[in-house]
Amino acid sequence: MAGRISLRRLSGLIRKETLQIIRDPSSIGIAFVLPVCLLVLFGYGVSLDAEHVPIGIVVETPSATAQDLVSSFYQSEFIDPVPYHSMKQAEDAIMHREISGAVWLRSGFASDLLSGRQAPVGVILDGVDANTARIVDGYIMGSWYAWLSRYVREKRAGYLRPAVELRHRIWFNPAVRSRNFLVPGLVAVIMTLTGGMLTALVVAREWERGTMEALISTPVTKGEILLGKIVPYFVLGMAGMVLTVFLAIVVFQVPFRGSFFTLAVSSALFMLTSIFMGLIISIGAGSQFVAGQVAIVVTFLPAFILSGFIFDIGSMPPPVQAITHIIPARHFVSILQSIFLAGDVWPVIFRSWLWLMGLNLIFFLIIMRKFHKRLL
Repeated sequence: MAGRISLRRLSGLIRKETLQIIRDPSSIGIAFVLPVCLLVLFGYGVSLDAEHVPIGIVVETPSATAQDLVSSFYQSEFIDPVPYHSMKQAEDAIMHREISGAVWLRSGFASDLLSGRQAPVGVILDGVDANTARIVDGYIMGSWYAWLSRYVREKRAGYLRPAVELRHRIWFNPAVRSRNFLVPGLVAVIMTLTGGMLTALVVAREWERGTMEALISTPVTKGEILLGKIVPYFVLGMAGMVLTVFLAIVVFQVPFRGSFFTLAVSSALFMLTSIFMGLIISIGAGSQFVAGQVAIVVTFLPAFILSGFIFDIGSMPPPVQAITHIIPARHFVSILQSIFLAGDVWPVIFRSWLWLMGLNLIFFLIIMRKFHKRLL
């Protein structure tokens, strides 16, 4: 940074910026109130889990075997069976969005099963929401296989035993709770708001209020001006991160299997990246309004959509996957999900650290080139 940095001048600038933050309710709201609101919304209100799904059950010919299979659906914690007398009734219920699908035990199901013939079970799903349909299909298949395994053991029906037995384990999130996946990624979104959105308004606000001209006329250097704005927002962002992580672990019971040191280093790298992006936007924007709009498009929306926070990056088209590498939140979300759910997976963490450090260097060079201590 150009010029010799004076600790006295720098402390004065940091104090000035800190007082501006304290006197601005929106800064405190974004740093501390908004994280709580987002955590409550995503922790309690937003869920990718499909629980208590209403599924129609149609049994054309009642029998002990058919009733035994139906009981397996009643025992599922994810399915709420709804009995129907005919498939026509179940289809009408699907059309009116009253149920998400139907299981159809056709006439002769029990006799075909006992005689060793094929006894197909019809499954019809509402595919309007493709993700929910896939999940419900898995629930139905799980109940079916659980019943089939029990039936084979009890009846010794060797002809029903499959040639391959599937035994699965779910690593890192055995309960398959979407909250464990969403809440860690939300830390990156919240820090993006604090680092990107707030700092995007910093320099633009100085120009709008006319205080930048007065600041330029003083002996302060370019480096002192930038550090005076970076340090307070860095501390504010890290404080917001601590609050968010505390609520995630204590209130929402999200497991934390990594180390706090790794989380602190990763958060510091990402916070610097977000602040640098906000400063670049702030330097180039002519007003706070423009800076805020650009910050939403450049920082918040990519962090929300292209970071892997909600949408799986692996399912995106290859060109979009390539673009996500320049989104800082993508690498931080990867770190957070590893630290919270799997622990300190160093190949993942080191790779993400390298990306964040590289982006920090690029953004820092852009800031030094674009920010000048002069009016023209």
